[in-house]
Amino acid sequence: MGHPSQCVHPLCPLAEVVLTDTLAHLRARAVVIIGMTQILALFLGRIRQPRVIAEVIGGVILGPSVMGRIPGFTTTIFPTASMPVLNLTANLGLVLFMFIVGMEIDTRVLRRNARASSAISIAGLILPLGLGAAIAVPIYHQFTDGTANFGYFILFVAVAVGITAFPVLCRILTELKLLDTTVGVVTLSAGVGNDVVGWVLLALVVALINASTGLTALWVLLAGLGFVIFILFPIRWAYYWLARKSGCLDAGSPSAMMMTVTILTVLVSAFYTDVIGIHAIFGAFLAGLIIPHENGYEISLVEKLEDLLSILLLPLYFALSGLRTNLGLLNNGITWGYTILICVVSFSTKFIGCGVTAKLMGFNLRESGAIGTLMSCKGLVELIVLNVGLTANILDTRTFSMFVLHALVLTFITTPLTLLFYPAKYRVHAGELPKRPAPSIEDGAGSTQKEIQDALKSRFAIVVDRIEQLPAVMTLTQLLQSPSATLATPSGVSSVDEKGALAEVVPRSRTSATIPRIKVDALRLIELTNRTSAVLRSQAADSLALSDPVLAIFKTFGYLHRMAVTTALAVVGYENFSDNVNQHVRASGSQMVILPWTSGLGAVEDAAENPTPLVSDVASPSSGTNASPFDALFQVKREKEKSQGSVATHSHFIRRVFADTPADVALFWDRGVRESEGEGRYHIFMPFFGGPDDRSALTFVVQLCMHPSVSATVVRMKKAEGAELEPADTIEQIKGHNAVHSTLFPDTVYGAQTTQTRMASQTADDLLWTKLTSSGVPELANAFARLTFREETAAHPLHHVLEVAASTARANTRQIIVAGRSRRMAVESHEVELQKLVGERGATLGAELPKTLGEVACAFVVAGSAQANLLVIQAAQKW
Repeated sequence: MGHPSQCVHPLCPLAEVVLTDTLAHLRARAVVIIGMTQILALFLGRIRQPRVIAEVIGGVILGPSVMGRIPGFTTTIFPTASMPVLNLTANLGLVLFMFIVGMEIDTRVLRRNARASSAISIAGLILPLGLGAAIAVPIYHQFTDGTANFGYFILFVAVAVGITAFPVLCRILTELKLLDTTVGVVTLSAGVGNDVVGWVLLALVVALINASTGLTALWVLLAGLGFVIFILFPIRWAYYWLARKSGCLDAGSPSAMMMTVTILTVLVSAFYTDVIGIHAIFGAFLAGLIIPHENGYEISLVEKLEDLLSILLLPLYFALSGLRTNLGLLNNGITWGYTILICVVSFSTKFIGCGVTAKLMGFNLRESGAIGTLMSCKGLVELIVLNVGLTANILDTRTFSMFVLHALVLTFITTPLTLLFYPAKYRVHAGELPKRPAPSIEDGAGSTQKEIQDALKSRFAIVVDRIEQLPAVMTLTQLLQSPSATLATPSGVSSVDEKGALAEVVPRSRTSATIPRIKVDALRLIELTNRTSAVLRSQAADSLALSDPVLAIFKTFGYLHRMAVTTALAVVGYENFSDNVNQHVRASGSQMVILPWTSGLGAVEDAAENPTPLVSDVASPSSGTNASPFDALFQVKREKEKSQGSVATHSHFIRRVFADTPADVALFWDRGVRESEGEGRYHIFMPFFGGPDDRSALTFVVQLCMHPSVSATVVRMKKAEGAELEPADTIEQIKGHNAVHSTLFPDTVYGAQTTQTRMASQTADDLLWTKLTSSGVPELANAFARLTFREETAAHPLHHVLEVAASTARANTRQIIVAGRSRRMAVESHEVELQKLVGERGATLGAELPKTLGEVACAFVVAGSAQANLLVIQAAQKW
């Protein structure tokens, strides 16, 4: 063997040293690139910018434009000898990414508003391609040395100007909650057509460049066309058959075998298109088109690939784009002038072509402006096109940098301009039929017996998140649906259900009323993240609502109990959950929103063994923990230092629903079924202090008592005159010791209470109470037979209601505590007594709990209240 310095054998020690050194550099560069990307994404994400902006800007900062000017930085972090390994790894990520891009394109969306979408897509191609070719001429003569083919250069620049970045467009539409609007549907459909045509043109350019002669170019194009037909038909049919035969399509998730087949299909397809002279990305893109969009199969497949791709491989590729960009070459007025010209032409041609066409198709000015802006988005696809041009020597470093800057600018302005043209208040959602919720119980003094009966609610919106919440939902909705509601009909008439089956004829008593058939609109909210699978879920929300297991279980429950159940699924950002609930309530005309929560089996078992306050609800000072009762209430299991943040997160969502929803809101905490409660009977205890929330809660208790298995005790509490609590300084010490204050979200106390409003509210309390306790409501006689009304006076009302609630608990009966939230127009404040109660129990009370539940309900949580369930109600706001 020769001298080691001359050895080139891969097993040679020198080769091993070089390889090890290269891999070490790769790991170091990956850490630097990912770290820079994550830091920039944290900032840019807050202003709703796509992640690709952070990835490219990170590469620009690390490249010769900024940090490359530091002596020794580039040779140390990004040495030239190790760049091929980085490029190879990045291109593997690009192939997998293009496969996912192909999966994102669902040709079925083209059928939605096909006429408008096709017209906008064509207009968004013809004008940009024409003017793009026009500006390519002076750019070619000004900035190139003439070695690149003139015709190819013009065709390439036209494609770069005319293409729309479909993947980024999907993410922007999802982030701005436009997917279910008419603008979003049309733009998405037009973007699909625009993107496909753009890729075809780019493939044509690359094929022509790589072909040495015209005959070779023809062979490349024919070979590529034949492969397209081969993969879109026989390969697609074979893949679908295999997925169906293996059961993966029915299960909605690919098995290990199907994942192997999928990866091999991607790699073989990319290899073929690369060999014939087009590009590997086109083969990967075609492989993505054959993946079936059924039963969430494509979403599960993406979930198996996206983490490694989005966190490691893809940032490497787009960081390479930034590393190849040298803004220092844009060093004179002519260069900047042409860069600005590229930006203006690229944006204006898309904006004018698509916007004017949209206006001619019947859209208004705001909608047309939003469509034109969205279609001008560049992003990922543009950068891929530019890298292909740089690799093919069509672009040099200067022109490449000019076009990269133009792509960043157009992608950056897409979101703010769309919000400017089309803010939320002007949006029209596809199929939306705005309704106003039916009025709840009248707050004034003029309630009549008929109004009380009419106040019984029949349409409910339920927000369900996890399968653990279904028992709470089923419990409450079953009690709302009186057995007579599905059977009772006008005398002598048979009822007919939805399937045409005759129900039993039951004569209706003249002295009894029935609740109208319950209608439930179930909404499941899934958090939207930056993952591609979340974007796919948001696009397929309608189809996923049909197969979602949580909604399917509840829909079956509704069918068995003769309830009309409709389901909806929304994939939105967590900060937009409350807005989506508000929108759902307005669209469905719901009279009450039910938010179910469960405490978990561990807390239930602790409560069953320990009738004293729950250990997980209230922590004693000696325990050394700062656990809040709110943590157990919302099933939050966090480390000590994270508990307050988790409390605030859950609290803010619920409080925003309380603040913004134009309907009654009920928060139901179901602590599960115990063996001692086997008879399926319920007893409700409600303390009535007065105010609109308590009046709404009282009416709801009457409605629940229409179910024959429900009884109730309602105690009207009044504070004894002259009663005194602890001195003010002692109370302040208790508050300062126990309370954890949070100012992250404003307190939800609504309206200023004047003498006039206080007197009107007290008058309404007295009239309602007198009407219910004196003669009752004859039409609701059956319900009132199971109702007990009491009036009591105590110096310490909260302490007293806790004692009464414990005394009214019945064996073999589940107890439900119903309380008004009373955060507005309350008769009196219980803050001082609540703090005293907390001090007596040795508890640690967070500031979020009373603000969310109200002071009365908070007292029951602090006290543990044995094994009672808790229902907190707030009356609808007057809008």
